[in-house]
Amino acid sequence: MSNKILLCISNTGGGHRSAANAIQNAIDELVQSGYFGGNLFEVVIADVVEDSNAIHSLFVAIYNFLLRYKQAWMKYYVNLIEFFKPDDSALGYWLASGYVKNLLRTVNPLVVVSAHPMANHYLSRALKAVKLPRHPKLIVVVTDPNAELWTGWACRDGYLTIVPNSLARERLISLGIDSARIVTIGMAVDPQFLLPPLQSRGEFLEGLGLKPNSLTICLTAGSAGGGSIAKIYKELANVRKPVQALVICGNNEELCGEIERQAQNMDVPTAVVKNMLSLSDAMSACDLLVTKAGGLTTYEAVARRLPMAIDMITEPMPQESGTAEMLIETGLGKPINQPSDIVAIVESLEHIENRGKLPLPTKYNLNRTDSVYEIAKIILSNCRIESDAVKIKTQT
Repeated sequence: MSNKILLCISNTGGGHRSAANAIQNAIDELVQSGYFGGNLFEVVIADVVEDSNAIHSLFVAIYNFLLRYKQAWMKYYVNLIEFFKPDDSALGYWLASGYVKNLLRTVNPLVVVSAHPMANHYLSRALKAVKLPRHPKLIVVVTDPNAELWTGWACRDGYLTIVPNSLARERLISLGIDSARIVTIGMAVDPQFLLPPLQSRGEFLEGLGLKPNSLTICLTAGSAGGGSIAKIYKELANVRKPVQALVICGNNEELCGEIERQAQNMDVPTAVVKNMLSLSDAMSACDLLVTKAGGLTTYEAVARRLPMAIDMITEPMPQESGTAEMLIETGLGKPINQPSDIVAIVESLEHIENRGKLPLPTKYNLNRTDSVYEIAKIILSNCRIESDAVKIKTQT
């Protein structure tokens, strides 16, 4: 038998995938350092919602469509899901059960980790049904760091739920989760955001055709490429000090084209990309991040001590509105309520050397940037190893 850890997600946006990758990388690092007695583990990441059947895949596609083009409508989608609760319904489980049961039997994991609210109840029911010989425990890792999180995170059959802060903890308790089964640690930020960048600021910016010493604004539209980034970017033309921009458009070709056309008519040197090979290096090299309040992206910026301007023009998704409020309250982000707000934010911005040494607020565990290692240790500690002789390479 191999030592497998099953890590379950759904590709609604990019945050859940980022959390899964962060956990896997932390497990890799711990295992390679000799943690857990030299045993090696295979981490299997599975998209258990959209891969389970065509109907669930359609719901994921609708989610990503709204995220890209109609984010203000997302509240209606969330209300619909919260009303019908397909993740915790007999029909929803019937549609997903065949795939999930087969996945569990095939992987035969030592432990099952869910990093997505729509996967928790399918996994808990399927684990009871298949009765795997090693009786793997279900650990839920919450990636919504606020009190407006999806109710799907509240899985009473989960062995343990790991939450980012007290806001999420109190919300889950109010939804009926036993407080003894909740561990408050922090967000699963990838270890790369805790390490020095692979490229210096100068190397990174010059590689994009930008100046190494200019004040640099990074605007990201997330993996789906939504929000009001184009409107905010256009207002940079009204900033009186010299600035340059990096715009990360995500999987949105239309947005890339729009930004490129705008850049031709603006005196703001601009690099336009779909996705960054190293978002960690980008955050280290830039002076301000303009973003929506996605849990993982914002916490990665916190780890890099990167000031943020939060896009509030497009109404934040219900599960992200609390994150925006938290970042604004603690002074880590400033709100952009209308496109012109970016002008004053940038006018008051200054480049900070050695930013990585700045202290972080302790409130809401925002200073716990290395929490992913503790999360990984909890996962590993719940792996039941039959034989220390089994050693395999960790892979996705």
